Amino acid sequence: MNQGVMGLLVLGRKPGESVVINSDIVIKVIKSDDGGLRLAFNAPLESRIVRGELLMNKKN
Repeated sequence: MNQGVMGLLVLGRKPGESVVINSDIVIKVIKSDDGGLRLAFNAPLESRIVRGELLMNKKN
């Protein structure tokens, strides 16, 4: 696998559907309203999960 190479995957998901990353992180759509989305993350405790806007504020 190429180190440092990233790609963008765009998926459509409905409430109740999920995405699995590396077989141990599950992201499930639990609610979808007019432009709003609620996600549930099931991941190992050592996984760092941070909202993107917090990382963007840190860079500025």
